Amino acid sequence: MKFKTLLLAPVVGLLALMAMPNNANACTGLLVGKKASADGSVMITYAADSHVLYGELYHWPAMDHPKGAMRKIIEWDTYKPLGEIPEVAHTYAVVGNMNEHQLAITESTWGGREELVNPEGLIDYGNLIYITLQRAKTAREAIKVMTDLVEKYGYHSSGESFSIADKNEAWVLELIGKGPGRKGAVWVAMRIPDNAISGHANQARIQQIKFNDPENCLYAKDVIDFAREKGYFKGADKDFSFQKAFNPWSFGNLRGCEARVWSFFNRFADGMDKYLPLVMGDVTQQPMPLYVIPNRKITVDDMRNMMRDHFEGTPMDMTKDIGAGPNNVPYRWRPMDFEVDGKTYFNERAIATQQTGFVLVAQLRNWLPDEVGGILWFGVDDANTAVFTPMYASITKVPECYRQGNGDMMNFSWTSAFWIHNWVANMAYARYDLMIDEIRSVQKGLEQGFDKSVKDMDNKALALVKANKVAEAKQLLTSYCAETAVGSTEQWKKLGEFLLVRYMDGNRKKMENGKFKDNGFGMSAGPDFPGYNERYYRSIVNETGDKFLTKNSEK
Repeated sequence: MKFKTLLLAPVVGLLALMAMPNNANACTGLLVGKKASADGSVMITYAADSHVLYGELYHWPAMDHPKGAMRKIIEWDTYKPLGEIPEVAHTYAVVGNMNEHQLAITESTWGGREELVNPEGLIDYGNLIYITLQRAKTAREAIKVMTDLVEKYGYHSSGESFSIADKNEAWVLELIGKGPGRKGAVWVAMRIPDNAISGHANQARIQQIKFNDPENCLYAKDVIDFAREKGYFKGADKDFSFQKAFNPWSFGNLRGCEARVWSFFNRFADGMDKYLPLVMGDVTQQPMPLYVIPNRKITVDDMRNMMRDHFEGTPMDMTKDIGAGPNNVPYRWRPMDFEVDGKTYFNERAIATQQTGFVLVAQLRNWLPDEVGGILWFGVDDANTAVFTPMYASITKVPECYRQGNGDMMNFSWTSAFWIHNWVANMAYARYDLMIDEIRSVQKGLEQGFDKSVKDMDNKALALVKANKVAEAKQLLTSYCAETAVGSTEQWKKLGEFLLVRYMDGNRKKMENGKFKDNGFGMSAGPDFPGYNERYYRSIVNETGDKFLTKNSEK
């Protein structure tokens, strides 16, 4: 989603603080190569962060189209009609951001140079993803489809990073248009080594181009010539940096964007402390690498938990300053910046954020047939309080709780996973340090249960596929995914009811043997009064002095 930081001019050597963007609909994408994962799967993640995006699971069945059929292009962010293009003869089935061939595509917007946006372009970044998923089988094929589409019809959006992965490899594609009246785009795509991890978070990250390595680097032939034409680059080709030319650093883009990638690298790779000055906002530092080698194999659960990150255990830990309030809340309400005494300050922007439509971990497994191999671990709302449920790429129907039309951003639904998770999350924001452990207990119990049941489903579905009963395998997996999604949503609703009863009015009811404790006569026992943390109490005293001092209070 868009992180609108379009640059009016290059910013060089900026050390002064720049305000973080107010309209921060910003996404995060993480990538894991197959030799860096614990089970040999390729994985990519996505947090579709937006203040207006409703969390639902998209689904397009495979279809044959008659000659002359046209496809309407509706801008993903706004629903604005942009035009139409000819449809291809056959389109593949797509569930969310994964298709039936275990191809997955996600994105994060970095904006870049404002003058390169082409409002006349027909293909926006959302359509670029979902059209490609319906037309490509592999990551390399997807890169060609995407770049051919914008070359032919024009690119409507600003600068983007795309994670593009299949069951064998993962790529990062960075792309930006050429400005009004010019179709096409300039772009670079880099393959992430199988033993490495990578990420992007609303800041272009590709530096030098590997000109003579087509197995690992693809690029627009005019990418450097165009940069020279526009005055973005002078020097030898070998010194050209895509990031520096099209998305120059600012303090805000390092601290609010690149820091999220650093947090991922820091959790799984050694030696990341040397990049702290960079991600704290020093634009004079050397860039982080596009990818690093992790110090251990990474699991699906690692990736789910990484999407819940708030910089815990780092200098940017969002639970450690007064902004976390009386209950150590790792969230900061928008706008991202604020003014005090004529000075501008900012809030941290972590991977996990409150305004999220949906979140996913795409798991792509080349040792299984496509009907079984691709799993979209899918959740709605804030990743921190979401439940990732397994959605096989071959399912033929979306679970009711994720169905499009089951509620929307302006209409609540008690059968919508998005609304149930928002209900629970918004209770937790107010009493975070008291509620989060109980939320984690239910969350982990559900996800660990899914990890076990997926293994059983893999075996059952694989047996059916081997017996040439593919339709039965798809039906089995469709039913299983519906049960996991609807069942977890129902359990989350019960969790919300429990939290409301236990923490009503700032109290905390006592528990005994897994039930609310009574007084021996059927009435609720007297509750605990958790109050606030010491840091908050001290802030009251620091601000008010002796105003609330109890007489003769000294011990």
